[in-house]
Amino acid sequence: MSPPDATSRVIHPKLTRILALIRKEGLQVLRDPSSFAIGIVLPLILILLYGYGVTFDVKHVPVAIVYESPSPDAAELTSGFTLSPYFDVRAVTSMAQADELMLNRQVDGVIFVRENLSRESRLSGAPVQLIVHGVDANRARIMQAYAQGALASTSIRQIDETGAKSDDTGGVGAVTVQNRLWFNDANDSHYFLVPGLIVLVMTLIGATLTAMVMAREWERGTLEALFVTPIQPDEILIGKLVPYFLLGLAGLGICVLAARFLFHVPFRGSLWVLAFTSMLYLLVTLGMGLLISSTLKSQFLASQMTQLVTVLPATMLSGFVYDLHSVPAVIRIISYVVPARYFVSLLQTLFLAGNVWSVILPNSFMLGVVAAALLLMTRRVIRKSLE
Repeated sequence: MSPPDATSRVIHPKLTRILALIRKEGLQVLRDPSSFAIGIVLPLILILLYGYGVTFDVKHVPVAIVYESPSPDAAELTSGFTLSPYFDVRAVTSMAQADELMLNRQVDGVIFVRENLSRESRLSGAPVQLIVHGVDANRARIMQAYAQGALASTSIRQIDETGAKSDDTGGVGAVTVQNRLWFNDANDSHYFLVPGLIVLVMTLIGATLTAMVMAREWERGTLEALFVTPIQPDEILIGKLVPYFLLGLAGLGICVLAARFLFHVPFRGSLWVLAFTSMLYLLVTLGMGLLISSTLKSQFLASQMTQLVTVLPATMLSGFVYDLHSVPAVIRIISYVVPARYFVSLLQTLFLAGNVWSVILPNSFMLGVVAAALLLMTRRVIRKSLE
């Protein structure tokens, strides 16, 4: 019988050591309830808490309507508010009452209908004043848009009823604009928020799972036992990554299922592309945690640094909450070093637009580069420790 070649003699012990390390770390995960809490329970809690609690939709806004002279015409003009799910209307008889309600924050807007209202004036421009509580500028802008839409719908309905669709010469007397929202026909902010929320949850659980792994080994002194064995730095890295990678995939699955079936966010892309890009980002977050943990060698410092360099940038500079096109140029340039920026763009594209390769390929490439760089730096740090 021919002796085994040199390759088999090298690969077999290496694979055996890697499997032993994976088994050891897997048993550690099974024995540690906090790992399951972070990987399984925490994603479910966060997706429910943020998914139902965070929204950019403005509904049931309390508004006061002031009629200088109540009339059927005035009631018809403001019917768009009373019939809209976006407003809770409260009729008052004077601006003094409306001002008091606004100051006490019992209403967030006032619609003032003047006394000289008539059907002719509505067709040429209704004398209606809109006052909006402007402390929250974003909410105020949304309310203004909703109010203008309610008045416009009433005007269009009046034009349809009177048949004033063309002028006396046969030309077009009124132009009707038909709006359509691409990729978000329901005009639901959850379509925008939930994919970004998945990124935030994966950043939190991925980095947190590994942030204290190496630091815990240093504090307990168990790494010294590895120093006298033939184990190599890359074997330690793989042994630490694989169990938490699988646990992170389970958390990702929970988030995706919640997005699809709890919040009804459409998914128009490919599951294979979603799985591949999510694995890349999970490697990025796990690599961040391992690098921080291996460098600081303290669980407390590692946990604090992880929040600082992963969760906060993923929240503020990824496009999850704030549109990056609206931020100053300097901040937008800084955001390019935040890996979450690329994953947010990928998930929003895959969920809402589909397989847009001009977006998928460059963002996936950047995630792959960042993941490789982080893992190589972690391996180098571990090698220095072993040496």
